Amino acid sequence: MTALYATVAGIFGLVVGSFLNVVIWRVPRQESIAHPPSHCPGCDTPIAPRDNIPVLSWILLAGKCRRCGTKISIQYPLVELLTAALWAAVGARFADMPAALPAYLTFTAVLVAISVIDLEHYIIPNHIVYPAGFAAIPLLALASGVEGDWWTLARAFIGAGGAFLFFFTLHIISPRSMGFGDVRLSFLLGLHLGWLGAAEVVGGLFLGFLYGAVIGIVLIAAGGRGRKQHIPFGPFLAAGTMTFVLVGGAILDGYPGL
Repeated sequence: MTALYATVAGIFGLVVGSFLNVVIWRVPRQESIAHPPSHCPGCDTPIAPRDNIPVLSWILLAGKCRRCGTKISIQYPLVELLTAALWAAVGARFADMPAALPAYLTFTAVLVAISVIDLEHYIIPNHIVYPAGFAAIPLLALASGVEGDWWTLARAFIGAGGAFLFFFTLHIISPRSMGFGDVRLSFLLGLHLGWLGAAEVVGGLFLGFLYGAVIGIVLIAAGGRGRKQHIPFGPFLAAGTMTFVLVGGAILDGYPGL
């Protein structure tokens, strides 16, 4: 059953990844994600269904628009493959508690979109964070109800509140190093980590800081960033959170005192 959940989730992840590319392109530009249909950014020609197959169409078209030849960024198939891989991993992770799958699959898709947007535009859009938060609560409540454990939902809110308070405090102390977009995102991260456990909240957020510190030091050492240049923090928080969503139990088992 684990393999089945992973396979089905991965296939749907490819399709969702294709939709996320639309979100990633349009939301920062304040465009509708529903209208008009997908089109070439170079010639505005609507993309035919045969040219909109995740990953495969990009390969067959050699990364170019069929009509005008405008290059299509490799980011498109990479987002689709990343989403598929993460959805497959989440499918395997929650195969024994499928009621939680809708919540964590949605959460994963949101983190992919936010991470790419933050890397490109240095923003974490409210148009994604707020709807994701409103969707997460009933989805996690459904999972708690099916599992018959309402403490998990209460713990999720505690984790969300604790994460938000911690990040808000950091923002007040140093607004330049901790943007308010990260503060808003922390509520969503704490909510999903908290549903899994209190230690997951601490571990996932700590790992996000660790990822950010390590990559930041590497970029500065390599000359890719100056010490005073801003480095988007959202992707690192997302990476730390997803690490603990997927393998947090194994990590915590290695440290029985936690």
